[in-house]
Amino acid sequence: MAEKRIEARFYEKLDDMVVRCNLCPHECTIKPNGVGICRVRRNEGGVLISSGYGRTISMSMDPMEKKPLYHFYPGSFILSVGVNGCNLSCDFCQNWECSQRSCPTRYISPEQLIEVAVENNSIGVCFTYTEPLIWHEYIYDTSVMARERGLVSVLVTNGYINEEPLTELLPYIDAMNVDLKAMNDEFYVKRCGGHLDPVLRTLKIAKDKCHIEITNLIIPSANDSPEQIEELAKWISEEMGEDTVLHISRFFPHYKAKEPETPVETLEMAYNIAKKYLKYVYLGNIFLSPSHTVCPVCGNSLIERWGYNTRVKGLNGSKCSNCNYDTGIINKGGAL
Repeated sequence: MAEKRIEARFYEKLDDMVVRCNLCPHECTIKPNGVGICRVRRNEGGVLISSGYGRTISMSMDPMEKKPLYHFYPGSFILSVGVNGCNLSCDFCQNWECSQRSCPTRYISPEQLIEVAVENNSIGVCFTYTEPLIWHEYIYDTSVMARERGLVSVLVTNGYINEEPLTELLPYIDAMNVDLKAMNDEFYVKRCGGHLDPVLRTLKIAKDKCHIEITNLIIPSANDSPEQIEELAKWISEEMGEDTVLHISRFFPHYKAKEPETPVETLEMAYNIAKKYLKYVYLGNIFLSPSHTVCPVCGNSLIERWGYNTRVKGLNGSKCSNCNYDTGIINKGGAL
């Protein structure tokens, strides 16, 4: 299928063929032949073009737990794709080779992507690996088609988007994992090239629209103090609900960040603090113990995990098979 030239949504035309992109909080002012911070929204003769539309860096079938999404169709596989770019510039980026610099891409139309998902018995399509929200037009077109075919659409995102474009997408998004990097605006400014408030706004807007899980990467001497972890867990509990899933992830030196890997003791401390406020907390990037899910009321084993090997065993739909507590887990099957 021929590659499409797509005019971007959410922008305004200024004088002298300059445009202002209103997709994300950067609201880049872009001169002719220039691109925004994300590198995929280009001014061509006074028209903002979504130049990355359908241009994918990778496509593979991934376990849902890899996203990570632990309470959304556990044990299922989902077709995953990514765009070449990002609207943040985190110095600790784990995928910087394809988010912070140009790399080879391949065009895949929304129709083709949906067909690949169907052919591979995927539960849907996940937009991931870099920052999917800069792919707004492509995600919208694809997720509408996915909904028509009975497939789910998932975002793994930094949450850095303006309210209007987010609101347009949400009716077609079934689940999100949002990377909440720190409860500190200075951290976002110095380490990520952005701000905290837009991410918190995204979470609050989306919380009643789709399934949400949150990931926090713990970086030594940057966002690892007990006070910061408590503030983050408390905010999630109060604003998102105590049954919101939090993934606490271990940092390893990467890209420009030179801090040492996160000590196990720090992860255990963060876990214990977060569990005071949240029912479901998991540790990622480390194998201290299996990441099982148990009922927060009766302790019944609901889901067993060994790495990405997952077994649903104690659920009837979303309810605990022992005490009938509604866990909020979106589960495609009953008790196994």
